Amino acid sequence: MTEVATERIIEPARNILGSLRLPGDKSISHRYALLGGLAHGKTRLANFSSGADCASSLACVAALGAKVARAADGTIEITGTDGHFRHSEFPLDCGNSGSTMRMLAGLLAPQRSAYTLVGDTSLSRRPMERVRKPLSHMGADIHLTDGHAPVMIRGNQLHAIDYTTPVPSAQVKSAVLFAGLQASGTTTVREAVRTRDHSELALRAFGADVQRTIDSVSIAGGRQLHSIEAAVPGDMSSAAFFLCAAALFPESNLIFDDLGLNPTRATLLDVLTALGAHIGMLNLEEKNGELVGTVQVHAPQDGMTGTTISGALAAQLIDELPVLAAIGPFTKNGIRIRDAQELRVKESDRIALVARNLRAMGAEVEEFEDGLDVPGGQRLHAAEIDSGGDHRIAMAFSVAALRARGHSVIRGAESAAISFPEFFDLLDRVAER
Repeated sequence: MTEVATERIIEPARNILGSLRLPGDKSISHRYALLGGLAHGKTRLANFSSGADCASSLACVAALGAKVARAADGTIEITGTDGHFRHSEFPLDCGNSGSTMRMLAGLLAPQRSAYTLVGDTSLSRRPMERVRKPLSHMGADIHLTDGHAPVMIRGNQLHAIDYTTPVPSAQVKSAVLFAGLQASGTTTVREAVRTRDHSELALRAFGADVQRTIDSVSIAGGRQLHSIEAAVPGDMSSAAFFLCAAALFPESNLIFDDLGLNPTRATLLDVLTALGAHIGMLNLEEKNGELVGTVQVHAPQDGMTGTTISGALAAQLIDELPVLAAIGPFTKNGIRIRDAQELRVKESDRIALVARNLRAMGAEVEEFEDGLDVPGGQRLHAAEIDSGGDHRIAMAFSVAALRARGHSVIRGAESAAISFPEFFDLLDRVAER
C-alpha cells in the first residue's frame, strides 16, 4: 500500500494530461469479497480494490472461516465457507467501512451463531438502525447501542419480507438481499429512487436467483452460491476526482482504461457533459453483468457552465457531490445541491466540511440542511484544508487546490488511503505544472 503523509501540499496545476488505469471499484470489491466468503469453491479476483475499507471486508470473511490469500500476480483468492460462516470468538472489525458493517449484518443475520460487529470512532457514529429495522422484520435478533455500533447479532431462521426503503440506500438494500438469500421465501426490496445495483449483479454472478423490475428487486431464498473468477473494473468514484480535475483546465486530455461504467454509477459523466465537458466512451463490454470501457475527457474551451443537482440525481451522485461542490466556484453559473441530507451522516458531515473549506479558500457558499449553493465565477486562494479525517473531503479539495492561487495544505491526507491509497501519486502523474 502506498504511504500517504498526514499532510500533503498541493501545488497549482496548468493542465491535466495522461492516461490512468484505476484500482478496482470499491463497491464491487466489497460485494465480491463478502459473497466469495459465503460461496462454494475458490473465487479469484483480479484488480481488487487497494483501499483499507475493502481490506476490512476480506479480514471479516477470513475471521468467519473463509481462506483469503494473495497470489503472486496480485489476484485475491477466497475459498468460501459453503454457506456456513463459523463462530467468531472476537468482534469482527469493520474499520471505517459502513459498507462492510451493513452488508455483513445481512449475511450474518441468518447464520446460526452470535456475532459482534465493531468499527473505528467514525463508523461507530454512523446510523445502523436503518439496517436493523428491516432485518428484524425478517426475524433477525440484532441489538445496537443508541442506534449505532457495536452491532450484536444472534442468528435466526429468517423469513422473506416485502420492504420499501424509506431513504434510498444501496447498503440497506444489499443487507436485505443478502439476508433474503438465506431466508425462506422470496424477499423483495422496493425503492423510490433506484440505487446502485452492484449487489444484484454480483448475486447473479455468484448464482443467486434475482429478479428486477423498474422499482423493485427480488431474491429467492435457499440458493447456494458458487465461486467466480473476475477482474474488478476501475472505480468510477475514484475516477470522479480526476474527471473533475480535467474539467477545470481548457487544454486537458485524460483517458481511463477498463473503467466501470455501470449505469447506476456513471451519472457523473452525464453531469460533466451538462457542464460542458466532452466525454467519449470506447471499447464497451460486459463482465459479470458490469459494463466496462475506456473513457476520454476534454474540458470545455470556454469553461464549465453550472447545474442543479437534486432529487433522484442527488441520491445517485451522493459520493461525488463533495468534489462537484468543490469545483463549483470555477463554473460560470455555480452548482446548487439539494436533497442530499445523507451527506450529513457519512464518514463526516460532508455538507459542513465542504462549506467550511470552500470559505477557507475565499469562496462564497451557502449551506442548507440538505445541500449547498456554490456560486460560480469565483477565484480561490490557497488554504489549510480540514479533511475531518474523511477521504472524500481530502481528495475533493486536492482537486480544488489545483486551480487555487498558492500552495494548499491538506490536513489528514492519510484518510485517502481508506479508499484510494494511490490518489496523490496518480494526481501528481497527470497534473502538469
